[in-house]
Amino acid sequence: MNRRSLARFLSASVAAMLLVAAPLSHAADEAPEALIKRLSTDVLNTIKADKTLQSGDVSKIMVLVDSKIMPNVNFQRMTASAAGPAWRKATPEQQKRLQEEFKTLLVRTYAGALSQVSDQDVFMKPLRASPEDQELVVRTEIRGRADPIQLDYRLEKTPSQGAGWKIYDLNVLGVWLVDTYRGQFAQEINAKGIDGLIATLTERNKANARKG
Repeated sequence: MNRRSLARFLSASVAAMLLVAAPLSHAADEAPEALIKRLSTDVLNTIKADKTLQSGDVSKIMVLVDSKIMPNVNFQRMTASAAGPAWRKATPEQQKRLQEEFKTLLVRTYAGALSQVSDQDVFMKPLRASPEDQELVVRTEIRGRADPIQLDYRLEKTPSQGAGWKIYDLNVLGVWLVDTYRGQFAQEINAKGIDGLIATLTERNKANARKG
């Protein structure tokens, strides 16, 4: 993947998460593809109507993430997968801090992706799944005036009664988000340990905050 494609992927990743930032009413009763379609459409319309979200207002985006996105995402699983084997050796406090810094990194680094939302619509691709599946991939495409963006979601059926489906990974332009960060995290962990990774993410977030 060249630098331009990687930048497009990273920018689109958080926008992808924001597309599922709608209330969870009746989510437990919905098929996974219907859930993604409804949430994506609702939030695209919300972003189109909100100039502060389009401008990349980080404080407002953080509120949106905490109140709307996180209930739809198994972020612990996402972070654990990105951290690899080191996650199991980390203390609960280290795990908590890593999740917080990872979330902040995603939101702050790619807040500008919202400014790209204009005339896009969501198109669903055929679902390849059986009723007994506990994990599956919902494939979509975001279409507008620009080139279409392939946007796929890995979802898991949560065991809790009424919890429905949750996202634990995203595929933008053919690359899975967790895979992208797993390589970066592994380098930091091998060199500095889990605390070193947390420190690196913390410093990066501070730098991004100063820029913003």
